[in-house]
Amino acid sequence: MTLNERLGHPADARLVIVSCDDLGALHAANVAVFDALRNGAATCASLMVPAPWARHAMTLYRGEDVGVHLTLNSEHENYRWGPLTHAPTLLSGDGGFPRTIDDLWEHADPSEVLRECRAQVSRAIEWGVDVTHLAPHLTAITLRPEFFDVYLELAVEFRLPVRLPSTITEEQAGFPFRRLAADEGVLFPDHFDHDWRGGSRTRVLAALASLQPGVTEIHVQPCTDTPEVRAIGAVAESWIDDHRLVTGDAEFDAALRASGASTIGYRALRDAMRAG
Repeated sequence: MTLNERLGHPADARLVIVSCDDLGALHAANVAVFDALRNGAATCASLMVPAPWARHAMTLYRGEDVGVHLTLNSEHENYRWGPLTHAPTLLSGDGGFPRTIDDLWEHADPSEVLRECRAQVSRAIEWGVDVTHLAPHLTAITLRPEFFDVYLELAVEFRLPVRLPSTITEEQAGFPFRRLAADEGVLFPDHFDHDWRGGSRTRVLAALASLQPGVTEIHVQPCTDTPEVRAIGAVAESWIDDHRLVTGDAEFDAALRASGASTIGYRALRDAMRAG
């Protein structure tokens, strides 16, 4: 049975998840993400529990489709955050989580990764989030076997679907990550573009123009235009445009209509997964 059919749709239907990453990273992200969920085209978001504005995000939460953005990196030069747990191998020399994936992979102890990621999911639940899915920040634990084991263990433990790239092959990754998840009964979208460059407009419009049957996740990182987000650096402009893109942008709305797709969130996948 296809994922579409498990969700109650025809096998040849085109279904789109419009997900907002980095909820909790900035005040500007919190405002923009909930605006996109309530007034725009976004269908779900993922919360960076260790980030400085995560608790504020929960003051705005009203039961929306929100997952946990498992966070083990703090990539900005002048804006940092660190682990919830005592995790020496998850700290960089200049404060907080490592800035780069390579640095994380070189030093992180998988047992500390598991403890930290479990704490992030548990804290979101304690805060009252009806957690709908897991999605790694910067794909830190997706494409390395010893960390993927952590990802899969948490998905099974909390009975949650996950984000997995479809533009990386098993040969490129070096292990069958999608097959391993499927064998454990963990659901994931059929299609997800492994592209993390700043700015989403070109990628999103191209994805909508070439949708295949099945569930496609398209991610954005919306922020409102504030001095806070501008202080992060030039990348802020792309996040501000992401907000425009999914809140009434005529080009996006026309592309979505032309695709003939229906939009869904991760909650639909979670409910289907838990129903067996």
